[in-house]
Amino acid sequence: MRTAALFLASENPLRLYLDSIFKPDPFRGIYHTNAFDLLLLIPYFLVLIVLAVYGMHRYYLVYTYFRHRRNLPAPPPGPLEPLPRVTVQLPLYNERYVAERLLEEVCHLDYPEELLEIQVLDDSTDDTAAIARDCVERLAALGHPISYFHRTNREGFKAGALAEGLRQAKGEFIAIFDADFLPPSDFLRRTLPYFHEPKVGMVQTRWNYINRNYSLLTQIQAIFLDGHFTLEHGARFRSGCFFNFNGTAGIWRRKAIEEAGGWQHDTLTEDTDLSYRAQMQGWKFLYLPEIECFSELPVEMNSFKVQQARWAKGLVQTARKLLPTLWRSSAPRHVKIEAFFHLTANFSYPLMIALTGLLLPAMIVRFYQGWFQMLYIDLPLLLAATCSISTFYLASQRELFPKDWKRTIKFIPLLMATGIGLTITNAWAVLGALFGARSEFVRTPKYRIESGRDRVFSKIYRNRTQWVALVEILLGCYFVFTVQYAISSENYGTVPFLCIFMLGYLGTGLFSLFQEPWNKLAYFFSNRVALLLRPISKDFQES
Repeated sequence: MRTAALFLASENPLRLYLDSIFKPDPFRGIYHTNAFDLLLLIPYFLVLIVLAVYGMHRYYLVYTYFRHRRNLPAPPPGPLEPLPRVTVQLPLYNERYVAERLLEEVCHLDYPEELLEIQVLDDSTDDTAAIARDCVERLAALGHPISYFHRTNREGFKAGALAEGLRQAKGEFIAIFDADFLPPSDFLRRTLPYFHEPKVGMVQTRWNYINRNYSLLTQIQAIFLDGHFTLEHGARFRSGCFFNFNGTAGIWRRKAIEEAGGWQHDTLTEDTDLSYRAQMQGWKFLYLPEIECFSELPVEMNSFKVQQARWAKGLVQTARKLLPTLWRSSAPRHVKIEAFFHLTANFSYPLMIALTGLLLPAMIVRFYQGWFQMLYIDLPLLLAATCSISTFYLASQRELFPKDWKRTIKFIPLLMATGIGLTITNAWAVLGALFGARSEFVRTPKYRIESGRDRVFSKIYRNRTQWVALVEILLGCYFVFTVQYAISSENYGTVPFLCIFMLGYLGTGLFSLFQEPWNKLAYFFSNRVALLLRPISKDFQES
């Protein structure tokens, strides 16, 4: 085995860097480093450094948000005169539980019916088609300007449906709502006045959630999305950078869609793709967080993972498609840099897989090099890569809930663990996007879960990913061993980080496998208890 002294025999700049990593440890004596150790530690530090850079970017978003917090859109001078014609598009695909609720909510929009057109763009292959058609006929008989369009080929998925509807639309402005959304009745009255400026191409509103407190999973999802809508959108919009339409709860100027090239379906995030193309054409986007549009969060772990994987893959596809063009454009440098971080943020998932495999062997090598080096090299990188998450989401909760934001603190470890638990599915999606693998648009099923009494066990549309869950459980067991090694080697500083990895993989895997049987069991016993209590309840009511 070659020693570090032999390996670094000659004086050169590289020696100074490597010597700072492999220098003799006064507590343990000279450590002999061989070429294998170098081949292990170099990728380990490269992965940690890149993850730390993306972590630092989260800090930058928080800083940018507060630095530009006064850069808000000026209040509109008043309603558009004359009032324009508006088309509301409602894309559906197998949404039997929420389709009727959506249609009825949209028909409550406060806008002159002679200037309103509601398109139900249905690609369903199940009984959703009959449910939606019957509902449209009933609402149209009541005088609402609603029409039903059904496609049988599903070409282009959601983007294809929106493009087909746009060809038949009569509106100058296009509002879009997904199946699980409940737009407020004053949505059009409050958003349209911001189009007084002719270069405004899109207005996005903030999502809120009717089932935020349904379960621990929905609470964590809500915090994730609050960070996106509060700090990411807020920082990018206020600093003049590009940000994206979120596919729903927004309204477009039709001319902006057409000039940007229309809806295209070569990515799974057609909304982000169109957003960047429109902004590169010079269209201005506005973000109005004070206007809330309620929606329904996925209540199943597998559905949540499918949704996140689709978003991860779509953003990387958009990066491959548009970043070269954006870098060659005349956009300001800070816009290009922020677009790069936005569209490539999901690269962190394959890097997390690499870090997962490197952590234990790197810990063993670093242990024999001395704990002091781990303290001033490894630990700061780990903190930069991970602690930015807690800062980011706590800051977003403080902005949204200034009175009780501290309640979020207890969710932070679970939030970080959930992010770790998404690593397998999201990394697979990112790699698929990088290598050009095509896939279907797998929509996130919704079940009309609005209160704690609602149950999902009896619903259809479940996503099942058992093989992924088994891999996650195996990785969780691997980290059980890693935690045990860290404790036995007295490397206590890394134990909290390793426990988050262990909790993330084990929790996500077990939840994915056993959530459905647990729901069935809980429902079975709740029904039995209800049957037992029914006579008592009846006697009480009669008395």
